[in-house]
Amino acid sequence: MSKPAIKALTILEMLQSQRQISGADMAERLGIDRRSLRRYIAMLEELGIPITSERGRYGGYMLVPGFKLPPLMFTNEEASAVALGLMAVRSLRLADTAPAVASAQSKLERVMPPALQGSVQALRETAVLDVPDTRWTLTQPPRPALTSELTALAMAAQTQHRVSFEYRPPEGVPMRREFDPYGLVFSHTRWYAVGLCRLRLAIRSFRLDRVADVRETGEAFEKPDNFDTAAHLQHALATLPRGLPAHVLLHTDLDSATRELGRYVGPLVPTPAGIQLHTTTTSHTWFARMLASLTFDFTIQGPDELRDAVRAESQRLARIAGLA
Repeated sequence: MSKPAIKALTILEMLQSQRQISGADMAERLGIDRRSLRRYIAMLEELGIPITSERGRYGGYMLVPGFKLPPLMFTNEEASAVALGLMAVRSLRLADTAPAVASAQSKLERVMPPALQGSVQALRETAVLDVPDTRWTLTQPPRPALTSELTALAMAAQTQHRVSFEYRPPEGVPMRREFDPYGLVFSHTRWYAVGLCRLRLAIRSFRLDRVADVRETGEAFEKPDNFDTAAHLQHALATLPRGLPAHVLLHTDLDSATRELGRYVGPLVPTPAGIQLHTTTTSHTWFARMLASLTFDFTIQGPDELRDAVRAESQRLARIAGLA
C-alpha cells in the first residue's frame, strides 16, 4: 500500500474515532503540513466519504452524521485482543452468550486478511482460559504477557514447530531455552506455556511474563495424543512444594470439595472416610482461615502447627462474634 493511501486511511481512522478533530491536530499527528492534509481529505471525498468542516477557533473536520462507516480494520494486536475477549466470554459458560460469541467470531474471521485469520485461529485452537470457580485465588493483578510472544507461541503450538526463547527466572541470569509448545493456559492471573522443555527433556510450564524473544527453530515436533494442557498445569500448580505441610480429611464428597476449594489447593483424593488432602502451603494461618470458610466439617491430621493455627482462628472468630 502506498504512503499516500496509508496517510488517507489514518485520517479516516481519526475521523471515525472522534466526533470532531482539528486540522492542526491531524497534521501534527501525521507529521505533514495543512496543505497536504487538505489534499488527503480531498482524496477521501473523491472516494465518496462525506467529510464536513467548520471554520473558526473551535472548528475542525468530522464525518457527516449517519454515514455508514466501512468495515473495521484491526492490527495484529487488536485482532488478538478481540479473539481473547471472545474466548473469555465463552469460558464464563453463560448459555445466552454462546450464540452471540460464535456469530461474532465468525463475522470477524470472514473479514480478516489471511495473516490475521491465522493468528486468531491459532489462539483459539491452542489457548485455554481457565477461569477459577473459587474465591481462593491469588489476589494480585494479572501479570502482563506480550501479545507478540503469546501469538508466536500459539502459532508454534498450532503448527507443532519448536521454538527458542529467552527465559528470565525470578532469580538468576536469563538463558535461552528450546521448547516444544503443546498449548497455552491462562490461570490464576497469569499466562503459561505448557510443553516439552528440550533442556530438561520433561514437560514444563513457563510463565509468559518471564518469556521474551520467541523464535521458531525450523524443527517440527509431535504433540502427544489427547494431551490436556489445562489439566497438566492444574496438577503442577497443586503439587508445587511450598515449605509447610498440611494434612486434612474433608468430611464431604469430591464435587463439594472441588467446588469450595478449587483445583489448586492440592490433590483431592476420595477415600471411604472422606476426601483426603495432602498438600503444602506458605502459611498455616492462611490455610486455617481457608478451612474455616468451608461449609462441611474436617479433621486436621497434622502437623501440630496447623492445629494451632485453626485453634487461633476459631478464637479470633469467637472474639469478633462477642463469644469470648
